[in-house]
Amino acid sequence: MGIGLNLILVNINRLKKSIKKNEGFSNKIYLDQLGNPTIGFGHLITKKDNFIKNKIYEKRLLNDLFEKDLLKAIKVYKKIFRDISLNQEIEEVLIEMIFQLGYKNFSSFKKMIKAIKIQDYELTIREMKLSRWNKQTPKRVRLLINKIKSNAKKK
Repeated sequence: MGIGLNLILVNINRLKKSIKKNEGFSNKIYLDQLGNPTIGFGHLITKKDNFIKNKIYEKRLLNDLFEKDLLKAIKVYKKIFRDISLNQEIEEVLIEMIFQLGYKNFSSFKKMIKAIKIQDYELTIREMKLSRWNKQTPKRVRLLINKIKSNAKKK
């Protein structure tokens, strides 16, 4: 799928690979770390979805759902960070966070978002470490923090 936004920096294939690896895949409904029904590559099932418990779904259908969820995360990223130019891998970290957490939960990282906007990556990392999200998915948070650390100096 060609993401229809003018993302100058984000490497879409690398981003997709990272999210898919970190999310894992299930072709039937499972409960995430918080007990929420989920399917595919980390798609949080909503009331609008018509998934049936114990039914096995085609990977193609779930991959299309992944593409839609990723597009939503990219749009949210572009809305929140529209006035700033960041290193591509830091952009990818933020989009992956939005993908995993959703807009509402991501937007609660107010200090971290402010830190990103002024490119204060030490504060960004501190806020990530102090979050409840870190307690829920520490391995993933550590991976994303390492990406920020290795790209904080690049522009």
